[in-house]
Amino acid sequence: MNLPQTHEYPVWAEAYISLVDADVQKILKKQATDFPEFISGLGKKGDYAYAPGKWTIKQLIGHIIDSERVFAYRLTCFARGEIHALPGFEEDEYVANAHFQDRTLHSLAEEFSLLRKANLFLFQSLTEKELNRSGTASERQISVRALLFVIAGHLIHHTQIIKERYL
Repeated sequence: MNLPQTHEYPVWAEAYISLVDADVQKILKKQATDFPEFISGLGKKGDYAYAPGKWTIKQLIGHIIDSERVFAYRLTCFARGEIHALPGFEEDEYVANAHFQDRTLHSLAEEFSLLRKANLFLFQSLTEKELNRSGTASERQISVRALLFVIAGHLIHHTQIIKERYL
């Protein structure tokens, strides 16, 4: 699959898209098993935050799960031809209103795995026509293709943050 062109996504998405090569489907599939295995290796560090006011590892993983749901919903809407603009989401509010701290790392790893595996059926079914469709979310245009790369890159980005700042 070709990388999305810069006109297919807003500026914020570049940070994620730039982390992904053109074989995004392979990366998405590999992440479905690699990330849960990574989470399982974190031991008892789930409640650790690297600085005051920063999310814990559990909250960060919860954010990854919430974001995947939001991005996959946007992707679904636009692939199906949605013409109405979709709202943004406030990630800090989502985390504050969730109860990730009450969960185990194992349950978060399992949830991510199941979510991604379900999403892979959708991602792999997309036609070139659907990949080229776009829509408005958070008041910005983004293509279905770009959203696939954002989903993969968002996980890469946050995995790097865990490794650099939490471990």
